[in-house]
Formats: sequence, structure tokens, C-alpha cells
Amino acid sequence: MITAALQIGLGGSFIALLYSFLRTRWIYKQPVDVEDLKIISGYISDGAMAFLYREYRVLIPFVLFVALFLVAANRGTLRLQSMAFVLGAACSALAGFIGMRVATKSNARTANAAMESLNKALLISFSGGSVMGMSVVGLAIGGIVLVLFIGTYLFGKDASSLNTSVLPILSGFSLGASSIALFARVGGGIYTKAADVGADLVGKLEAGIPEDDPRNPATIADNVGDNVGDVAGMGADLFESYVGSIVGAMILGVSADASNVMRLKLASLPLIIASLGILSAIAGIFMVRTNHGKSPQYALNTGTFTAAIVAALISFVVIRLLLGKETFGAGTDSLRVFFSMMIGLAAGICIGFLTEYFTGIGTRPVKAIVRSCESGAATTLITGMGIGMLSSFPPILIIGAVLLSSSALAGLYGIAFAALGMLTTLGIQIAVDAYGPIADNAGGLAEMVGLPHETRAVTDQLDAVGNTTAAIGKGFAIGSAALTAIILFSAFRKAAGVEYIDLTEVNVLVGILIGAVIPYVFSSMAMTAIGSAAFAMIEEVRRQFKENPGILEDIEKPDYRKCIDISTTAALKKMLLPGIVAAATPVLVGFLGGMEMLTGLLTGVTVSGVVLAIFMANSGGAWDNAKKMIESGFGGGKGSEAHKAAVVGDTVGDPFKDTAGPSLNILIKLMAVVSLVIAPMLKYYWGG
Repeated sequence: MITAALQIGLGGSFIALLYSFLRTRWIYKQPVDVEDLKIISGYISDGAMAFLYREYRVLIPFVLFVALFLVAANRGTLRLQSMAFVLGAACSALAGFIGMRVATKSNARTANAAMESLNKALLISFSGGSVMGMSVVGLAIGGIVLVLFIGTYLFGKDASSLNTSVLPILSGFSLGASSIALFARVGGGIYTKAADVGADLVGKLEAGIPEDDPRNPATIADNVGDNVGDVAGMGADLFESYVGSIVGAMILGVSADASNVMRLKLASLPLIIASLGILSAIAGIFMVRTNHGKSPQYALNTGTFTAAIVAALISFVVIRLLLGKETFGAGTDSLRVFFSMMIGLAAGICIGFLTEYFTGIGTRPVKAIVRSCESGAATTLITGMGIGMLSSFPPILIIGAVLLSSSALAGLYGIAFAALGMLTTLGIQIAVDAYGPIADNAGGLAEMVGLPHETRAVTDQLDAVGNTTAAIGKGFAIGSAALTAIILFSAFRKAAGVEYIDLTEVNVLVGILIGAVIPYVFSSMAMTAIGSAAFAMIEEVRRQFKENPGILEDIEKPDYRKCIDISTTAALKKMLLPGIVAAATPVLVGFLGGMEMLTGLLTGVTVSGVVLAIFMANSGGAWDNAKKMIESGFGGGKGSEAHKAAVVGDTVGDPFKDTAGPSLNILIKLMAVVSLVIAPMLKYYWGG
């Protein structure tokens, strides 16, 4: 059975990577007729790739250190976790590299295509995002298949070998993906928000120049940051969730209360479903088309729903054929597993709609913020924070409902399949999300180059939809992170042999308290880093305006490279400490406090982290779109006092929604997977 799963996984990985290769070639063939588009796009591309190269050079020593630790701390066959860890880190980094490279080549081509038609511009920008999406799923599945192939070749393909040797090694692959994801998210978030805050506060409020004005020295760094944070960062985040959900589901499947044959089927099924989900995503991608007069949002929704329907049909057939009518556990059968998966798929859509409601342009919550802007920055901040707090309630109810219903249907394996259902069509979900920063960059390029009004109207339409897709993507990432963390937590309990948790035990309570405060400490580090980096950026922009007054008169060119260097240096310096805290805390708690305290830690960090992440992401998104509503004419329009208050709200919300909030997704998953990896060490250390 596992052989068939490996063959299907290899085929799915090959199809995804082949699609990425062919689509990349097509994008590179698209023309850029305006010379200034080539030049400015080149600045963005060079800045983004330079940051990525420097970030990866910084991370190489960390990866090697962890790999050596896994060799030294493990015994016997588990030392191969180090190999899987390095492979996971490499696959995640490569996916980020490919996505960033293609995204920065797609922006100028999108702006150029906007002079021709909306459909052509949408096709190029979405194609750039789809390369990122297919690279993520292709490299994730390919890496998992490679580790499983080596593991089963060395230790066998029976359920016992998978449970004791192969899958514990595979958890190292998930750890590698998580480690790179955290640094990519934190580093990318610090980079983009330092540039964004500096560009907005000095450019908009002090100098009174528009967003993406080429006279602003920070504008290139701001556009670079969109790719660094929202393409590479988001891709790494969801790469990690994807791998974690597959690995966690396989671990829970092979340890289920069932016959050896059924356990092999349950372990193979997640890999098969995820691999066939690639075909569903491609089917959805080819449905994304639009015509003049129709919103690009409609086209993106058509592709997403097509992929979901195809995935549901394929999954039903595969689950029924593979599991048949045989039952396992407490009477669980194939239909119960399928319905668990559909619950996860539906939950992902619902969380996306809820996110759109709380953050979308024209919705009641955002209109409330627009009204509050008219009375100043203080009420803007108060209203936005109140909406963000309220917005955390409905998604938590949905996640709770998913846990209850999927567990009632198929136990822990049902929860695992609910998470897998949410991520089955990840290829197109990332494509829709990565489309946003490409469209945003295209709009910025059109503004900087001074393309005709008709062209900028097209790029503005694409950008407006991109803001919505970005907000929905963040909501989806949080929901999938919550379920993935719970799966990994459950897999840790299985590996550690923890059957029950007594909440009245002092060790457990202390662990819960530490876990609950970690997201706040982590967020504080990220926000403080942005504050100090933004201060340096503001000072640099002010210096250039003061020393070179010809910049604002458009007779001198600003020094873009200096601002890019400020963001790059700050991101690389400040991303290390939060990452080390996230990775080291479970190790210290586990070895110093024991299994009970570590279990409490994971409970506290998951609950606290999910709620805080939703609050930050949604309040930031609502502030952002309130500002955009005012800029479009509501509440006094650009330059009004309400607009200035909205810019302040957006400036506070940016690090919420683009750095601290999204990074918490990875924090909770990383701490869970670190605990899973060290579980065998802890059992040996504590004499279990």
C-alpha cells in the first residue's frame, strides 16, 4: 500500500513542478514594452533576491547546528531525522526562492498587460502566484516521498516499521519546514513593515505625496517587502502547514486502533489525497478567466470553488476505494473519514468569508472604523482594536465545531482529515494569495512610471481584489495553522505516551501559563523590531528630503538602495531572537519541567496564539481597508483629517497583520513539531 502512495506522490510532485516550470517559461515570454518598467522592476527584483540570498546565508549555520543537535541527541535510526530536517529546510527555502523570483518578474509584465486588457493582466499576475502555489505543494510532496522512500527502503514497509522508525524520521522534515517558515515570516515581516511605515509616515503625512510615488526613497523597499513578506513568507507558512498536516495524519493513522493492513491504508491515505489534490488545484487554476466588466474576484472565486468541488469528488472515490467498508477504532468507516474532510474544507471557506466580512471594503465593521476616523486617531485605534477582538470569536466557534464534529465522526484521525481537507487545494489557495502582492507591485509600477489613467484603473482594480485575497489568505492560514497544531499536538501525545492531562497538576498549570504568554513575548519582539527599523527608515527618508530638496521637485533621484539596505539589515538582525525563543522553549520546558509541563505549554500556546493571531490579522486588515475607503472618497477623502487618522491606524495595523499576527501561525506549529521531534528523547531522558 505504501508503495502505491509513494508512486502517486511522486507523480503529483512531478506534475506540480512541471506546471511551475512551463508557467514560468510562459511568464518570461510576456513582453515589457516600457523601458522604465524594466528599470524599476529590476530594482525590486534585485532587492528581493538580495534579501533572500542574505537571509539564507544567515540561516545556514542555524540549520547545521540543529542538524548536529539531532544527530547528537538521538539514538540509533532516529539520527536520520537530521537528514530529513535539512531536506525540509532546503525544500522550503527552494519554494520561497522560486516563488519570489517569478513574482518579481511578473509585476512589470502585469503592468504592461494592463495596457492591453484586464483579463491579460489578471492572467499574468495570477500565473505568477500559481507558480508559487505549485512549487510549494510539489516540493512538499516530493520531499515527503523522498524521506519515506529512504525510510521504507532501510526499515521496511509494514505498519510497525512506519510507526517506530520511518514516520519519526519524517517528523524531522516537518521541523525543517517549520524552522525556515518562522524565519521567513518574521524576517520578511520586519523588512516589509519597516519600509511601509517609513514610506507612509514621511511620504504621505509629512511630504504629502501619494503612495508609490517614485520621489519617496522608501517606495522601492516597500515594494520589495510585499514580495519578501507576502510571497516568500506566506508560501513558507503554508508549506509548513501542508507538511505538518500530512505528517501528523500519517502518524495518527499508523497508530490507530485497527488491523495492520488498515493501519497501512490509513497512513497512506493522507499522502494520496494531498497528491491528487494537486490535480484539483490545477483544474481550478485553468478556470481563472475574466472579461471586461466582470470583477477579478469573481474569476478567482470560480477557480477556488472549482478546485474544491473537484477535490471533494476525487477524495470521495479514493477514500471509498481504499478503505472500502471495513471499520476501525470505534466503528469509523470510509464515509466518516470523508465527511470529516468535507467539514475541514467547508470550515476553511467559512473562515475566509468571516475574514472578508470583518476586513472587506464596504462592510459594517470597516465602515465603523471610517466613521471613527472623523474624530481622530485615538478613536480610530480604539474602534479597530474592538473590531479585531470581536472578530476572533466566530472563527474560534468554527474551529471548535470542526474539532467536535470531526472527532465524533472519526476520532483523532477525523480531526487530522479535517485539517487535510482545509489544505487539499493548497496549490490554488497560495496562487490566489500570492496574486495579491504581484497586483500591488504592478499598481505601484504603473504609478511610478506614470502609465495612462486607463492602465492604472486596471491595476487598481486588480490591487483592490488583491487586498481582499490577502486578508482571506491570512484567515485561512490561521485556521489551517490551528488545526495543524492540534494534529501535531495529538501526534506528540501519541509519541510521548501521554494518555491523559490533569489540569489540576501544578506542572501542567505552569506549562499552560508559560505557553499562554509566549505569543505575547514573541509578538513584542517582532513589533519592537519593526519600531526600531521603521525609526531608522523614517530618519533616512527625512535626511534625503532635507539634504536633497530636488527629490520632491522631481529633479533629483532618491537613493533607493540605502532604504533597501536598512530594511534588509534590520530584518536579518532582528529575526533571530524570536526564532530561537520559539524553537528553544519546548526543549527547555521538556527537559527541565517534564512531559506534563510540556503538554501544558503546547495547550497554552495553541489557544493563546490562535486567538491573538486572529485579532491582529483582522484588526490590521480592517484599518487598512478603512484607509482605502477614505482614499476613494469616503469620510472626507485624501488629505482630510480623517485620512490622517486612517493612515495612523493603518500604520499600527500593518505590523499586526503582516508580521506579528501571521508569525504566530508558525510559532504554534513550530513548538508542536519541535515537541514531536524531541518526544523520543524525553521518554528516554525521563525513563519512559
